[in-house]
Amino acid sequence: MTIPKAASPGDVRPVRILAIETSCDETAAAVVDDASHVRSNVVASQIELHQQYGGVFPEMASRAHIEAIAPVIQRAMDNANATWESLSAVAVTKGPGLPGSLVVGVNAAKGICLARDLPLIGVNHLEGHIYSHWLNDGPIARLGDPPFPLLALIVSGGHTELVLVRDHGDYELLGHTVDDAAGEAFDKVARMLGLGYPGGPAIERTARNGNPYRFKFSRPRLDKPFNFSFSGTKTAVMYAIRDFGGSVGSGSDAPRLPARVPVTDLAASFQESVAGWLAEKTVQAAETYAVKGILVGGGVSANQALRERLSAVAGARSSRSFPVLFPPLALCTDNAAMIGAAGHFAYQRGVRDGLDMDVLPDLGF
Repeated sequence: MTIPKAASPGDVRPVRILAIETSCDETAAAVVDDASHVRSNVVASQIELHQQYGGVFPEMASRAHIEAIAPVIQRAMDNANATWESLSAVAVTKGPGLPGSLVVGVNAAKGICLARDLPLIGVNHLEGHIYSHWLNDGPIARLGDPPFPLLALIVSGGHTELVLVRDHGDYELLGHTVDDAAGEAFDKVARMLGLGYPGGPAIERTARNGNPYRFKFSRPRLDKPFNFSFSGTKTAVMYAIRDFGGSVGSGSDAPRLPARVPVTDLAASFQESVAGWLAEKTVQAAETYAVKGILVGGGVSANQALRERLSAVAGARSSRSFPVLFPPLALCTDNAAMIGAAGHFAYQRGVRDGLDMDVLPDLGF
């Protein structure tokens, strides 16, 4: 990453946020200036650690965070050529997430704030995914000023939510998953098909060689129009595997799939179903609330089929024009830069947290 030149004495000092993110299995730290300029963004991944279990092992994730947190923060500061005196505040994910993982990041942030006499700002991880669109003069710039109201579709391993964003810090939850999140469903289906972890990229790679229309998965009927449910689709894939004589195994056991199981077609059909349901409900909500744009964030937002389907549905069905925006691929998955962007606007609103701030594993909107 190219580091900009140091500010001259006549320049206005930026609001510089050191951000820390440890909500799940990524130990991340970043330095962000004025909500948009990423000076550094360091992520230590634990994917190899958890692959043997087919998912995140919480206790091991916590221990890995403890080992990585100090080096990652120091590297973020070094990469940004930032001094402790140049920081305006420290922003850290306080929830939602794994309790043990969250505690590592929050305690590190508290220690820095205590030692350096800096303001502490606790950030909602889900809010961070929304603000990934503000980074590095990102896609939000195309909406003009002001861009509100916006609709955010957050799709990650643990969350699938539609959020109306009326202004900075002004949110209304319109819908959410009632069972598995989209990313969780991808992981589980990938495991059943013997494709490994993480499931999203594995399903996407396999689906490229499959027929997305071979299997038709029925859509669940829900009481609330903007809620989601993916558990039934996951179960339908399991039954299809069994129909072809396969066994999905249990826990982290490898599935037993004979050659006649159409793995590529099942992967493609599952991906097509999930992308279609996400796209149609999102566009429906965007029309209902007359938003000026749709922001899609979270790990599943990197899925090319979802990107194409959302853009196509918005163009074909929408009664009015609004853009569908995605962050750069590097900012779709968990990272600290997005926490820094969200922390900036919280800082500007006067949000300050005390050193008694606790983690909130079930935090929502």
